[in-house]
Amino acid sequence: MNINAMKTNTFFYIFIILLILYSGCQNRSNKNASSKNENLPDTSTVADTGFTGIKQLYSHKLLAREVTYKNGVKQGLMKTYLPSGKLYQTFWYRNGHLEDTAKWYFDDGKVFRTTPFKNDSMNGVQTQYYRNGKVRAKLNFVNGVRTPYLEEFFSDGGKITIYPELVIKTRDEYRQNGIFKIWLDLTDKTVKATYYRGEYIDGLFFPKKYSKLNSSETTGYLELKKSGNPKDNYIGVIAEISTPLGNKYLVYKKIDLPYNDLK
Repeated sequence: MNINAMKTNTFFYIFIILLILYSGCQNRSNKNASSKNENLPDTSTVADTGFTGIKQLYSHKLLAREVTYKNGVKQGLMKTYLPSGKLYQTFWYRNGHLEDTAKWYFDDGKVFRTTPFKNDSMNGVQTQYYRNGKVRAKLNFVNGVRTPYLEEFFSDGGKITIYPELVIKTRDEYRQNGIFKIWLDLTDKTVKATYYRGEYIDGLFFPKKYSKLNSSETTGYLELKKSGNPKDNYIGVIAEISTPLGNKYLVYKKIDLPYNDLK
């Protein structure tokens, strides 16, 4: 065999070896990628660039959500499902924002609750239902914030009208040590309530803007002290009372003070 032939064969064998090594690297790379993908969570999102149609999202291989898009933006109906596969919620989107009426469902397909939305916030009367279709409760929201309005009903349609009343007791120690004490309680001492010092703001209830007054799950306490500076001669108290139906009944009480410098 001449020298040129030997060189040609040598290059050929080197090429074959390199090709085999490259193929092995590729296989290992693909296996690693496959292993990484197997560790990803079942629920994932897909880039929405320009997509129009319905996307299905899964959790643990079960359909969890169906979302309708138009040109990459949520537009139209969105559905969520229970692990059993039954419908749980429906929402309506317009230009990427929650609008119109959202619905929650019992496992038998009947409506449990409806909530009106406007620009991603609850706006209007939320209605709850019994399984027999009768109204269970009505609550009102403005831009996601509760108003004091609440109506609750028995399963036969009768309106619930009796709720625990707010009980206020005071002790005047102003002349002894400059203190005026206030205790808050309910006529039904087994009912849980959260007490706040404050007023409704434009007719709305903002719990995060108030000072809590609870001394236990059912009672509240407030100790006012002499300040020496003119103050309002009253304070406002709001009781957020838990109802048997799981809602919050709001009660406001204005407490007149015997002195105008308490804080």
